[in-house]
Amino acid sequence: MNIIRPPEPEQLALRLRGLRIAVLGYGAQGHAHAQNLRDAGCDVVVGLRRGSPRWEPACLDGLHVEETAAAVSGSRVVMMLLPDEVQPEVYARDVAPRLEAGAYLGFAHGLAIAFGKLVPGPRVNTFLVAPKGPGTLVRRRFVEGGGVPCLIGVGQDPAGDTRDVAVAYACAIGGGRAGLLETTFRDEAETDLFGEQAVLCGGLSELIRAGFETLVEAGYAPELAYLECLHECKQVADLIQRHGIAGMRQHISHTACYGDLSRGRRVIGPAVRAAMREILAEVRSGAFADEWLAEHAGGCERMRAAAQRDADHPIEQVGARLRAELPMMLPPA
Repeated sequence: MNIIRPPEPEQLALRLRGLRIAVLGYGAQGHAHAQNLRDAGCDVVVGLRRGSPRWEPACLDGLHVEETAAAVSGSRVVMMLLPDEVQPEVYARDVAPRLEAGAYLGFAHGLAIAFGKLVPGPRVNTFLVAPKGPGTLVRRRFVEGGGVPCLIGVGQDPAGDTRDVAVAYACAIGGGRAGLLETTFRDEAETDLFGEQAVLCGGLSELIRAGFETLVEAGYAPELAYLECLHECKQVADLIQRHGIAGMRQHISHTACYGDLSRGRRVIGPAVRAAMREILAEVRSGAFADEWLAEHAGGCERMRAAAQRDADHPIEQVGARLRAELPMMLPPA
């Protein structure tokens, strides 16, 4: 994978000066992209549906807001930062009919393009700029003078300079200060979906709950189980992020290190690895994307029921009480 470390990212960002940029959406990533672009000297308009609860916050943040279709009209760069599940509909209704010939259409996640849920016309340049962190971090690091590493990629390039635009955009939101890694829409989408499902969200949360349940069923206090199986996750994750897995083992006790090395593979054994391969196959085939869009189209009833089931789990009640009674144990917001 090619890693780019622009020597003067602020100068590269200047390429976008004078180009109207429409940021569609003002949620998790949208608020950070729009504010960072503005602070980098770009001409930014936020596109939202009339009545969106994000309209007023965007205005209060000092940004110009228009309805989606109006924001797209006259914009040379359009960044799709809407939820994956609504991108195809919004693109067909509000974006495609008003997108200038030769315009640049950007994404922060590759799902819609990678799985053919959104197919731009042949004269549209498409690029990917995917920060590897939540929007709050993208904004905070930018304000502090840093940035979050970004994945960049090109889908269609009739203009011949779409990669340059992607690099400039990534630099304008702060990514060039941290580093850019080149990839494809497909690889970004597949690895991102797999990571969320098998490790970062689905895998981790189920592992935490299983550990909690095991200790409580054995008669230990729920508070001890919460602190051991959930609260300390961040401390270990911070060590892993900074030093890698092998480096983390150098910063924990010898007892913990031996327990890690001798027991970890008993927990994450062949059955788990087989399940991971099944999940990856569902992602790569497009089955998950189809399933998720069908769930959204059906009103997300199964998703809400599953979320409520997990919200009612005892670990949530214990955690809420501990976080309220011991606020100093929480990391900075």
